[in-house]
Amino acid sequence: QVQLVESGGGLVQPGGSLRLSCTASGSLFSMYSMAWYRQVPGKQRELVAGIIRDGRTNYADFVKGRFTISRNNAKNTVYLQMNSLNAEDTAVYYCNAKVVGPVNDYWGQGTQVTVSS
Repeated sequence: QVQLVESGGGLVQPGGSLRLSCTASGSLFSMYSMAWYRQVPGKQRELVAGIIRDGRTNYADFVKGRFTISRNNAKNTVYLQMNSLNAEDTAVYYCNAKVVGPVNDYWGQGTQVTVSS
């Protein structure tokens, strides 16, 4: 089993920035595809950004140009740098790991991001 622990959420003003971190257990982190999702009450959890093991990234349209996903395999950590935050970014952000062999998905507990004046 893979354990994922997110950190870095909090309260920020519109236009501000936060960096989320997600650290995974285990020694095979470099083989995981990682992603950040977010969820607001009453809505489906949605993909924010993903990064596969070769470093290629993908982003939801609503965060392109504002958010950056990255990973440090030596630290078993994936990051989400969030800039130019607005109120619509308020959500619980979840770290996801896709592990192959066989394929399994793992989720962190989530970290709250609140953007408000």
